[in-house]
Amino acid sequence: MAVATSGTAKVTLPTDEEILITREFDARRALVWRAWTEPELLRRWWNGRRGQMSVVDVDLRVGGTWRYVMLADGGHEVAFHGEFREIVPEERIVTTEVYEGAPPSDAGDVLNVVTFAEAGGRTTLDLLVQCPNREIRDAIMGSGMEIGMQEQYDVLEQLVITLE
Repeated sequence: MAVATSGTAKVTLPTDEEILITREFDARRALVWRAWTEPELLRRWWNGRRGQMSVVDVDLRVGGTWRYVMLADGGHEVAFHGEFREIVPEERIVTTEVYEGAPPSDAGDVLNVVTFAEAGGRTTLDLLVQCPNREIRDAIMGSGMEIGMQEQYDVLEQLVITLE
């Protein structure tokens, strides 16, 4: 029987421009992949416990785009969008990511590399955030991202356990 955990994602800084988030889920890789890529499932976990999703658009193909908008508790919108650069079903997704609340920058795109690995019916998800420079990496780390991400991943695990 699958058991959900809480707050177990590990965040490290491999380089001055990178953030690595690693979390193990008590679910098969196919289920974690589905929850990560299907709009109706994304809508159920991406906001963590911080509001309601108002937009979840996913065009899951290389060159396709994604956009998530959350109406956060307190009434303000939090929106992100990007483009799919690489997709290997149930193994790897590479996307750009733009936080719509940040001032425009010529520094370049943030690139997210997500890998899914299964062993013994459990899935390890690695999210490598590659930033154009240390300042952007530090701004992401200083934004409170880790608290929200831990909540997201906790809700994600609770969801994938129910999909079994």
